Amino acid sequence: MNKKILIADDEQNIVISVEFLMKREGYTVFVAGDGDEALARIRAEKPDLVLLDVMMPKKNGFDVCQEVRADPALAG
Repeated sequence: MNKKILIADDEQNIVISVEFLMKREGYTVFVAGDGDEALARIRAEKPDLVLLDVMMPKKNGFDVCQEVRADPALAG
């Protein structure tokens, strides 16, 4: 089973670069462009790793992290 990574960032150039590198290493990669989308993708895909940008639209990376930690289904 491939490990899943979510890249949550609103800067397309960064997303493209990191996504390319992670896919090249064999990871399954999902992308979110803002905090709300990141939370939705975390709940839907249950990634093994989430790379969060701090400054994103709608919810910043700190808010997303706090919501994930507060949700018992996701905290692990």
